[in-house]
Amino acid sequence: MSLERLLEQDFISVTEAAAIASAQTMGLGDRKHADRVAVEAMRTTLAEIDIAGRVVIGEGERDQAPMLFVGEEVGRLAGDENADRAVDIAVDPLEGTNLCANGAPGAVAVLAASERGGLLHAPDTYMEKIVVGPTARGAVHLDAPVAENLRNIARSFKRDVTDLTVVVLERERHQQLIHDIREAGARIRLITDGDLGAGIAAAVRGTGVHAVMGTGGAPEGVITAAAMRCLGGEIQARLVALANENETDAEQRERLGSLGFTDLDRIYRTEDLAKGEQIVFSSTGVTDGELLRGVRFFGGGARTSTLFMSMSRRTIRFVDTIHREDPTTPVLFK
Repeated sequence: MSLERLLEQDFISVTEAAAIASAQTMGLGDRKHADRVAVEAMRTTLAEIDIAGRVVIGEGERDQAPMLFVGEEVGRLAGDENADRAVDIAVDPLEGTNLCANGAPGAVAVLAASERGGLLHAPDTYMEKIVVGPTARGAVHLDAPVAENLRNIARSFKRDVTDLTVVVLERERHQQLIHDIREAGARIRLITDGDLGAGIAAAVRGTGVHAVMGTGGAPEGVITAAAMRCLGGEIQARLVALANENETDAEQRERLGSLGFTDLDRIYRTEDLAKGEQIVFSSTGVTDGELLRGVRFFGGGARTSTLFMSMSRRTIRFVDTIHREDPTTPVLFK
């Protein structure tokens, strides 16, 4: 029996737990608290699963994160490298911390997993990305001009560029990108957070999203790649030494070099970021989004909506779960 089939319900339960915990903080305005409770719930649930798990994408390095840090061993078989269920895990316990804190749509809890070595150990830095779905796979290139990529995407869809919608993070660094997209004639959907969810939307028909462009987090790029392997989409990406609130450009470049990432011109393809053959992906809605409903609480429990995907089994499931805390209370069926 495949690893995915054995662990499907286990991994779903992990993102469900994180989503429920963080949803209880929705709208309170405290993004750090929302993230913390999601991490705690996810870690507690992972500890109950029969896996020898290793976090390769997490909340940061050991000295930055007390839980789910990169390199942390999780699961009941933690530390047993010879276990049949030795897996690498990439997590984002709360993708869209600001969205949850403000009660805005699109926050999700996410986990991707593979056999050992199946996911790139990406550093917690920035990454330039372009993401498209199966229809436009092979039609774009990260170094091509924006207008050229949009023409090729439109040609793949047998549409005009003016029919396309591109998602871009609303950041100062994207002013030129936004100008170029508008100059080419495509529509733009600016988002404040959550480019991982946007990438998934680009690979699913009916969302109205045709591509995601711009610079976001490298860890989210790896998780997006895992989703693209399951959905047949494509991501191209490049690590960027871009200053943040803690480091300058030069310090970022130095840290990347110390981690072995010396070629900052390299373009990473989908299979470079997520090369595993047994990749699974689970995402549970925290607040309402385009693909998933957020957590709904009722008197005796909660109801969750989860997207679970298995690459090797070629299955995509939308899982609607009712979690009953009080079995005497009527169940919410809306």
